[in-house]
Amino acid sequence: MKTEMQYSRSPLTEAVIDLRVKPADQITVETLSEIQAGREKEYPTREERIFVKGQFTTNLDEPPASGNRSHIGFSFISKDKRQVVQARLDGFTFSRLAPYESWEKFQSEARKWWDIYRSVAQPNSIDRIAVRYINRLDIPLPLRDFKDYLRTIPEVSSDLPQGLSGFFMQIKIPQDDLGGMLVVNEAIVPPPQPGVVSVLLDIDIFRDTDVPGEDHELWDFFEKLRLRKNEVFEACITEQMKELIS
Repeated sequence: MKTEMQYSRSPLTEAVIDLRVKPADQITVETLSEIQAGREKEYPTREERIFVKGQFTTNLDEPPASGNRSHIGFSFISKDKRQVVQARLDGFTFSRLAPYESWEKFQSEARKWWDIYRSVAQPNSIDRIAVRYINRLDIPLPLRDFKDYLRTIPEVSSDLPQGLSGFFMQIKIPQDDLGGMLVVNEAIVPPPQPGVVSVLLDIDIFRDTDVPGEDHELWDFFEKLRLRKNEVFEACITEQMKELIS
């Protein structure tokens, strides 16, 4: 196993653990509100999670658009605004915003809240699990070539100008050994300050078949997803980029 790299100037902006479930027949949104009970001091803010479904039509005899909103759960936000628990009818999500401390603390807090969610919601099954890490890589200007910093980047024909002022790229790579899928999104995003160009590197690894049901198997598999995420991140950046964030 490769040694995990630690970066003093981590580009991570958000880390996410996500579980999609098949809800119990009797579960209601009101039931999910019980998850916060007794924990308001740590996570005082509660927001409704709303799902919006829309429909568009070109039929001149009908309104051009229609939609409906449904209340599917809640977000519980920590006192420091760095951690968010989503408890929904269709699943559970735990997010940690920068600064990110360690996988151990992140996983431990996520697991604590998942145990609470599971005891309250009592889902029939777990249908999908995912680890997602969103990074913002700030590259100094002037920039000669993105390939000096990124190993995964759109290839522009040599017959075209090579200067890029914007791009969005998505790749999907099956992870046969994990029975899952890797999705990498890359895009130029607004920089936090002048003198840099910022690139989003969004790594999402999930499994939606034969998901482990037992807790120890489930969290052992999350560990495998986390290790694969590390390998993908290292594979996407160059030594020059590593020097910038070290």
